Amino acid sequence: MPIYEFTCSECGETFEELVLGGSYDGIKCPKCGSEKVEKIMSACAFKCGANFVSASGSSACSSCTATSCSSCSGK
Repeated sequence: MPIYEFTCSECGETFEELVLGGSYDGIKCPKCGSEKVEKIMSACAFKCGANFVSASGSSACSSCTATSCSSCSGK
């Protein structure tokens, strides 16, 4: 599901929004109604140690399928 996290430039509210079709047009802050919103890095995709962990829990490590392992930590 394409759920993105946004922050409002007017009131500072952080919120999630389901975005269909890849367009951010018309997204409004649920707190103040402003359309001045910015897409921000979601907590669903973050860099954990040396590994990139996606929302699906898969690893960016090419040598294994674990989300973290001792062979990945030195990269």
